[in-house]
Amino acid sequence: MESSFDRSGRTRILLLGLLVIGAIFIIRLFWIQVIQHDRYEALALQNQETKFTIPAKRGLIYARDGKTVTPLVMNEPVYTVYADPTEVEEPEKIEALIRRVAGGNIRRSFETDLTNQKLRYTVLARQVNKTQAELIKREKLAGVGLQEGTRRVYPEGQLASQLLGFVNGEGEGQYGLEGMLDDRLKGTPGLLKAITDVRQVPLSINDDLVRVPAKNGDNLVLNIDRNVQTYAEKALKDGLERAKAKHGSVIVMEPTTGKVLAMANYPTYDPAKFSDVDDISVFQNSVVSAPYEAGSVIKTLTMGVGLDKGVVTPETTYQNNGSVQVGDFKISNATNDSIGTTNMVDVLHYSLNTGMVYVLKQLGNGSINLTAKQTLFDYFTTKYRFGQKTGIEQAGEQSGQVIGPKDAEGGEVRYANMTFGQGMDVTMVQAASAFSAAINGGTYYKPQLIGGTRSANGAIEEVAPHTIEDGIISPQASSTLRSMIVEARQSSAISKNDRKGYQIGGKTGTSQIIDPKTGKYTDENSIGTYLGFGGDNTPRYVIMVRVQDSKLPGYAGTAAAAPIFGDISNWMLDYLQVQPAR
Repeated sequence: MESSFDRSGRTRILLLGLLVIGAIFIIRLFWIQVIQHDRYEALALQNQETKFTIPAKRGLIYARDGKTVTPLVMNEPVYTVYADPTEVEEPEKIEALIRRVAGGNIRRSFETDLTNQKLRYTVLARQVNKTQAELIKREKLAGVGLQEGTRRVYPEGQLASQLLGFVNGEGEGQYGLEGMLDDRLKGTPGLLKAITDVRQVPLSINDDLVRVPAKNGDNLVLNIDRNVQTYAEKALKDGLERAKAKHGSVIVMEPTTGKVLAMANYPTYDPAKFSDVDDISVFQNSVVSAPYEAGSVIKTLTMGVGLDKGVVTPETTYQNNGSVQVGDFKISNATNDSIGTTNMVDVLHYSLNTGMVYVLKQLGNGSINLTAKQTLFDYFTTKYRFGQKTGIEQAGEQSGQVIGPKDAEGGEVRYANMTFGQGMDVTMVQAASAFSAAINGGTYYKPQLIGGTRSANGAIEEVAPHTIEDGIISPQASSTLRSMIVEARQSSAISKNDRKGYQIGGKTGTSQIIDPKTGKYTDENSIGTYLGFGGDNTPRYVIMVRVQDSKLPGYAGTAAAAPIFGDISNWMLDYLQVQPAR
């Protein structure tokens, strides 16, 4: 028979064991709930917390329109249709609906993913508009959702398309402003970090909800004037049709500020339909991306060097024999006009290559030596800033090329050719900016497309003109050069349609194109250029025109490019309400 002592001993042992076990549970709970509270709370949040990206709105782009602004680029809502195959109940019905409603926006072979239970997310269609989205939403199909986004809308159609660029299907800016300023335009996405339910629906009443607001992209206001841009594009297209040419470009600048009022290219395209374009070269803005030998328009800048260094004046004369020997190469004028004693105004008027070689020689005290070459090189690269990018707000800008005087290819023949725009490559924006500085008193302004930003309430914060350098040539040399360019144009037949009482000046240029098959210049193809200005006693605008492959007889600069300049110039006088000079 068991004694009472044995029973009480076992009871005490059992009680002690329960106390030990209880103590272990209490200590463990204390360890978890107190000592390691933060760790387990973080693990719980990690399983329950979901991060949602809040998309930023891409900035809009405006052009000037008189004293107001008008949108060139806007946004409209579009939707991505997606599915969670693990929740899909009627795949055949979903497939039929998407094909009927989404049309050309469906993702190829999406139907195979609808029944793939290994997937939790698959895209069915992209870029679906609001009406299409509402039709899909109305069906309340299990496993199907809509994600809102935006796409670019261009209310002015093809206007300024190369300047603007476009946004591709992945939301990335391409070409033009959209490509160059993609980060600035797209803004910074926000963050919603929240405790969610099993369906990942945010519980907004939870204290752990964290929200970082999205920072929308900048709304840009351009210096581009919608009316100037529209007319420049029309004048360019009409001029190319007259010349039976297929390619051309125009830039219009305000020479006293560097503001770019228009950039036009032809052929063009609709940025809303960029995927329909077969030749992607049409996306390039040739004003900034296509360096070329600009030809005799550069004579005005070479003359500016001579005037600034004091080696020539308008009255300086030389003996023009129609050609000049440079090394083992004979450089000839395009025509035999003004044979004999000729002054510097006639050099510009008749576009005499021999006169430019004379100016170069004067920079070297009578010969094309290292001093002459170095002086021209310094002005072209340091003052006129050839051979380097201007920094204009455009993707794809090229720097061009100017060969140095000590390079193996920088001999006297090349430098003689450079005085009249051959043997070096420049872009239109470089040439127009340098020309603006040469005729505005000597101040080089950075060419600017962006004129300011527009806030959500419509207020515009202006951007001041950016002065790169004063005194690239002296004010006296600039004034003299300006008068010489005006006189040279007025002496030419191309000025017959100019408005009387205004200061209109400019220079033609015709350059041959190197045949890629032979590596030599050919008369079969050429580029015609006109670079000039207009205004009252102050230059109010600079216009540069480039026409490639004109089929008109005569020199392309005179026959094809100059009429386009004259057309835009006369229109600008009226549009800007410029009064005749006194």
